Amino acid sequence: MEKFKVTVKLNCTAKDAFKGWLDNKIHSDYTGGASAKINAKEGGTFSAYDEYITGTNVEIFPYKKIVQKWRTSEFDASDADSLLEIQFTQKEDYTLVSLNHTNIPEGQGERYKKGWKEHYFTFMKKYYEN
Repeated sequence: MEKFKVTVKLNCTAKDAFKGWLDNKIHSDYTGGASAKINAKEGGTFSAYDEYITGTNVEIFPYKKIVQKWRTSEFDASDADSLLEIQFTQKEDYTLVSLNHTNIPEGQGERYKKGWKEHYFTFMKKYYEN
């Protein structure tokens, strides 16, 4: 299994970034407009990026951390879910969002690391530029 950690600096509060992650419309904006359907409760299911990504919210610590079971349509049926921990760290005038992505099937980690940067972080930064 593979793992990695990536971080992005956003010009917003940790509360705003956290709430956006669990909001259908804002999460869709975080991906450049791909649809998102999110049940924002612990145990709630979600899909993102036009159902390419699916999973379950395992733990939610308001405005600080979200832990999700996470998979894409590229996982084999026999693959276990990967685990995604999203941390929201408030600094003086910005927020650091760190993704610790573990239990990724062999050979897929680098692609997902690149995907987070290109298909999420780019749009998240733009979303909070205004």
